[in-house]
Amino acid sequence: MKNLIKKFFDNEVLSYLFFGATTTVVYLGTRLLIFYLTNHTLLSAIIANIVAIIFAFITNDTIVFKQDRKGWNVRFIKFVVARLGTLFLDVALAALLIDWFPNIIGQFVNNNRQLINGIEAIFSQVLSIVLNYVFSKLFIFKNKKT
Repeated sequence: MKNLIKKFFDNEVLSYLFFGATTTVVYLGTRLLIFYLTNHTLLSAIIANIVAIIFAFITNDTIVFKQDRKGWNVRFIKFVVARLGTLFLDVALAALLIDWFPNIIGQFVNNNRQLINGIEAIFSQVLSIVLNYVFSKLFIFKNKKT
């Protein structure tokens, strides 16, 4: 069993998908909690993204892309800059689909704002996972441990 788990995490794509899903759970849990407490779309999206960015960097740097510890701070800056792009996408989609045009999703869920927020968050995260893998693979995590 230990060898099977090691093999799984040695596969970069499978490992990225696993930690991408885990990051999504962290993001969604944070976003839904903050939204529940404040009923504020943008605040919940921004705080959830900050928490998810930190969690994702740690897992991607150490486990997925197996980077040397040297140069982590430069990678972190690149990672944050790339994730700010997907943060902007998330915030724009949240404003568009929850605040400005909630009926696009709302027509399917009796205009329940909590459900509209949850559906938009999942949609946004799927787009973010794909874009973040491309950014990470091509621009950020290039030097593997030797």
